[in-house]
Amino acid sequence: MNKDVLGPLPGIDPNEPQERLRGWKIVGPGLVVAATGVGAADLVATLAAGSRYGYALLWAVIVGTIMKIVLVEGAGRYSLSTGRTIFEGWRSLGRWTTWYFGPYIMIWGFVYGATAMSSSALPLAALFPWLPLWVWAILSGLIGLALVWFGRYAAVEKVTAALVGIMFVVVVGLAILALPNIPNMITGLVPVIPEGGLVYTLALAGGIGGTITLAAYGYWLREKGWATPRWMRVMQLDNTTAYVVTGIFVLAMLVVGAEVLYTAGLTVSASDSGLLDLDEVLRDRYGDFIGVMFLVGFWAASFSSVVGVWSGVSLMFADFWGNMRNKPAGHPDTRPGGKYTKFYLLWLTFPPMLLLLLERPIFLILLYGVLGALFMPFLAITLLGLLNTDRVPKNWRNGWFTNLVLAVCAILFIILGVYQTWDTIQDVLGAGG
Repeated sequence: MNKDVLGPLPGIDPNEPQERLRGWKIVGPGLVVAATGVGAADLVATLAAGSRYGYALLWAVIVGTIMKIVLVEGAGRYSLSTGRTIFEGWRSLGRWTTWYFGPYIMIWGFVYGATAMSSSALPLAALFPWLPLWVWAILSGLIGLALVWFGRYAAVEKVTAALVGIMFVVVVGLAILALPNIPNMITGLVPVIPEGGLVYTLALAGGIGGTITLAAYGYWLREKGWATPRWMRVMQLDNTTAYVVTGIFVLAMLVVGAEVLYTAGLTVSASDSGLLDLDEVLRDRYGDFIGVMFLVGFWAASFSSVVGVWSGVSLMFADFWGNMRNKPAGHPDTRPGGKYTKFYLLWLTFPPMLLLLLERPIFLILLYGVLGALFMPFLAITLLGLLNTDRVPKNWRNGWFTNLVLAVCAILFIILGVYQTWDTIQDVLGAGG
């Protein structure tokens, strides 16, 4: 295994807090970033892949998990080894990063705010139909705003952990109830791309588990108090554990798609409403209680993304704008509760409510997919530039394995971005016609 991903590392401070490596107390910012990244769109992609191809793309889930571990570890390693934020690192690569990131985070936040609120509202509207979808969406955004505006990072972590617990128990429980076919699962470990399955393969390998939120990891590390190289092993274990848990969660969703839908010859919608389709199938097969539990898990997966994005991406924006205003690192305006953070919280919550009036959550999710795909090549390429040069201490630079994975990530995400952009253009033109 690569020295800069796991295992003993040179140059560790002898006062490294080894006691923090014991037990589940280690899981913190990694769980937040992983849970934030897995939302309704990821569940739909996994479910649809399982319903169409059974276990044939199981290997892609594993590859995607490894990619996310490497990407997030790279972002965390840069922050801990240098004491600088990821945006400060990007800025050191040239002005082009600022010209890209500034417009991107504004556009992304506007679209994602509506997408996240809509995704959280869908299961609530199904469970409690006495309020319309748009009301549940607005309430979801306002609750997320209040949690982050008035709460500290510790509160965000606790809420996220509770939501992860709910969605993990529900989805893994469904997978067990569906009785997975172990021999078929083993055959899915062989890397093959089924006919017509290229887009699904790319989505599972590259699209599961977050976009811009991956880069927010360093900001959550800082809020947790892990801010120096002495926390390096703690960070790596935190990140790896969180994404292994996420990988199991995604695998469980693939099992549900393969056993509940694929074996019955059923498919679901490619939008968030596909999860409502599954709710109907589960009710018919297992009863209303299982259907209700699934909707609760659906909501937990969606709302964890609201809480995580409202927290982490607001910190990213505040750091970006503080740099643009020549504020010193750690200035109060750029920290939780600062005016830059609060501005972006409001930006995520209120302007996107205008998009909710369109009543087209499917379109919003597709548009978000395109915008998200544009960020991943940027992250992989910039991490290659940051972690192979004197911008980090020599003993914290990349090894060959990390460089290989980052290069594959960059290529994969560029291809995925082209596909998602083309699909969205076709969808918009089709809707217009």
